[in-house]
Amino acid sequence: MIKTILFDLDDTLYPRQTGIMNEIRRLILRYIETRLGLSPAEADSLRHEYLQAYGTTMRGLQVNHHIDPDEYLEFVHDFPLHDCLQPNPALDEVLASLPQDKVIFTNASREHATRVLTVLGLARHFKRIVDIRDMGYESKPEPAAYRRICEMLVVRPEECLLVEDSVRNLRPARALGMMTVLVHGGSDSADDSVDYSISRLEEIGRVLTNLAPDT
Repeated sequence: MIKTILFDLDDTLYPRQTGIMNEIRRLILRYIETRLGLSPAEADSLRHEYLQAYGTTMRGLQVNHHIDPDEYLEFVHDFPLHDCLQPNPALDEVLASLPQDKVIFTNASREHATRVLTVLGLARHFKRIVDIRDMGYESKPEPAAYRRICEMLVVRPEECLLVEDSVRNLRPARALGMMTVLVHGGSDSADDSVDYSISRLEEIGRVLTNLAPDT
């Protein structure tokens, strides 16, 4: 029985085409260039290297350069979301129809998640935001992050459904026993770590209907 739905935030609650992650990536590169004195090309290479090795660029910068994570998180999320997002009444209606507890599970900060939910008009649906600080900066796709969120929420993995735009972040969840849903608005395509695949989040109700009566 699915008791809790875990929702990724960026590029999951809204379409990738909004450009929000492009803006975050631009600010990450500016931070690396300024903080480490690197060229744009060097900064991009390091960003990609740390993302692959540590799950987030920030974690690599913490481990190797001892940055202040709060300073970093504030810097890379400091831009006006209203230029990219608007309220989503259709998704608001879908989420209201789902009886399960709904939790944001993000590698971003709680402040950024709160801003996104507020602009989308969806904050009322979510019982909790679990952010990168809650994970002790050991974020998705580190297996420990998935075990930790289950402990925090006092649920078993098989009672959780994770909704993500990243197959890489779904694989550890599936291995732990969670049900997985890929929102494939980007380049990721489903593999055997994905139980369900949808083109946009508004289709999540169909997934839960397919799971009934097990849910």
